[in-house]
Amino acid sequence: MKTLTVTFLSFMISLGVNAKEYLVDSPKAFKKTVKQLVAGDTIRLANGTWQDFEILFTGSGTKDKPITLMAQTKGKVILSGQSNLRLAGEHLVVSGLVFKNGYTPSSEVIAFRRNKENLAFHSRVTETVIEDYSNPDKQESDYWVGLYGQHNRFDHNYLAGKTNKGVTLAVRLNSEDSQQNHHRIDHNYFGPRQILGSNGGETLRIGTSHYSLADSFTVVENNYFDQCNGEVEIISVKSGKNLLKSNVFYESRGTLTLRHGNGNVIENNVFFGNGVDHTGGIRVINKDQIVRNNYLEGLTGYRFGSGFTIMNGVPNSPINRYHQVENAKVSNNSFINVDHIQLAAGSDAERSAVPINSHVDNNLIYNEKQQPFTLFDDVSGIKFSNNIANKKPVEALAYGIEKQAITLERAANGLLYPQGLSIGVDKSLTPISKSQTGPSWYPKTQGITAFNSGKEINVSPAEDALYNAIENAQDGDVLLLGQGTYDARKIATIDKTLTIKAKKTGKAIITFERGTLFELVDGGSLALNGVKISGKNSPDSSGNVMIRSKKWGMTKNYRLVIENSIIEQLDINHSFHVFESGKGAFADEIVLRNNTFTNITGDVLRLDKEHEDLGVYNAEYVTIKQNTFNNVKGALVKLYRGGTDESTFGPHFTLANNELTSVGAGKRNKKASSVFLHGVQVTNIDTNVFQKSAPITIEHTVGEPKTMLLNNTLNEKPSIVELRVAGEHTAELQNNKIVK
Repeated sequence: MKTLTVTFLSFMISLGVNAKEYLVDSPKAFKKTVKQLVAGDTIRLANGTWQDFEILFTGSGTKDKPITLMAQTKGKVILSGQSNLRLAGEHLVVSGLVFKNGYTPSSEVIAFRRNKENLAFHSRVTETVIEDYSNPDKQESDYWVGLYGQHNRFDHNYLAGKTNKGVTLAVRLNSEDSQQNHHRIDHNYFGPRQILGSNGGETLRIGTSHYSLADSFTVVENNYFDQCNGEVEIISVKSGKNLLKSNVFYESRGTLTLRHGNGNVIENNVFFGNGVDHTGGIRVINKDQIVRNNYLEGLTGYRFGSGFTIMNGVPNSPINRYHQVENAKVSNNSFINVDHIQLAAGSDAERSAVPINSHVDNNLIYNEKQQPFTLFDDVSGIKFSNNIANKKPVEALAYGIEKQAITLERAANGLLYPQGLSIGVDKSLTPISKSQTGPSWYPKTQGITAFNSGKEINVSPAEDALYNAIENAQDGDVLLLGQGTYDARKIATIDKTLTIKAKKTGKAIITFERGTLFELVDGGSLALNGVKISGKNSPDSSGNVMIRSKKWGMTKNYRLVIENSIIEQLDINHSFHVFESGKGAFADEIVLRNNTFTNITGDVLRLDKEHEDLGVYNAEYVTIKQNTFNNVKGALVKLYRGGTDESTFGPHFTLANNELTSVGAGKRNKKASSVFLHGVQVTNIDTNVFQKSAPITIEHTVGEPKTMLLNNTLNEKPSIVELRVAGEHTAELQNNKIVK
């Protein structure tokens, strides 16, 4: 197909007395034809790639004779570049399109409106795909789908891989014609959404705080949420009278949150956490919420991301804060190996309105480890009755939770039920499967590529041998380096998941002639194992970096792992760093394990590029274990997360079983710290030895950070301060020794 041509083909098919079907092969032909469409007509886009095509689909069909826009063959029409879709009118149907290899030039990929005045009613988008169709600027916000108008349906679609800020699917209530909308969102596959590292990563939002006292009457049912990890709210309900039922949440970090609005019903949903970090369930705020017959298993989340949370509110709350929980009804749910059930959560000087007139009845609470309840304030306004648990409950709830020995058995529907007891979810509950959602003709994503999942490729020392091997490798491959020296004269771009491993530990030596050896770009993740890297051949200039992410803006998260390796002689000039994050880049994980770092004039890990204090940061998990650091002039790590936003879980920092000698004492280390952590949410510094090194500096900011310093030998007292709240720091310090 030739795009942007004026070729126009039309033919009639007997679809009814006056129904016509048109096949068009260019945007110009489409625009001409769409003006002619009447009730019952169909317009097909010819198979092929349509580049930079902004579709405006308008018309007035009827219930029995809708106007249809569809692909010539489902899945064979690819909308790329700066393409999008607007539909406005009545009884319109769109199906079979695929958006990929680009991003929307407007605020939405698919909008159920032409503009503020012209909306869609009784219309449908089905069997349509949006995959990896994200703005390259992660902080540039857009929606993938905006639902406006009334009585519209969005079903059997596939949405996966959104990497920039903004809700994946938003139901908008910003006009009277979009309220009490009775939309239906069903049988969609919401595929993996990576950690955004800031606010704005919801998968589904119904309303906004400004219109949250309006009712939406949106039905969200039979959808599959697969590893939707954008932020703490997977679904954010910000309106009233919505029904969310029979959805499955699989290994998704965060919660279904009743953030604003009253009278919502949450029933028959299934949450499978499988022990994945920060997997959550349901969070309750506001009035008249009903939570019944939901199944929650293997959820590890805590605080606002817990398996189940009832919040405290703000007295006389502004519309955008936290309204008091009143008349909540929580019944016939199964909480199985849910680590945390938190009541009156968020209690503080502002959020002091405790839950009232609420009931928790006929629930099963089973936990193999410990009783899961935490009470943060007075919970006498929540009445418990006829609940059964296998662990002794907290004393304040014992009147309404009976402790019993419970034996669980997994039924044919995949859920666990207590033998001999009628408690918790109904046995007729059947979770929807992944295969029952999305278009049947489009394969589900496999998620990120694992290290060592491809083929092994032998590499021997020769000119450009390493560079050429990297260029020719495929996603997941392992480059096995033979003994010898590999002198890199060009920067190697890492745009795939790649492992570089020495056949014999320490016998493959890599030097580099440029200021950087490896640069991680979109799609790239790197693991180094058993290699020796020396900076002795690097240029005699300040600010060299052994590994860096792309300097300005990455859309996809990356991983960096260095194990069993020797990094040395990064000292040709001052400020020679091991790794530096670019602004707008985000690491799912950075791991340093069992390495030796010697003679480095800069920092080892520079993860402090987001200084706007908007809750944005550069890495989720930073793990440093069993390494030796000698003569590092800069800091071992600088990890920064500023601002007061509470919608993310990280960063997480682990420093365990390392030896640090002469680290952080260089005159150019402006933080004057061996370890500098600002706004880190979870910190574990355990069994390390610091000698002749600068102190640890920890600055607590937002939320309730968990910080532990245990069993360390230090030569300086750590500096731990609270920057947002008054009083002593909340870190736990045990068995640390100060040895000068």
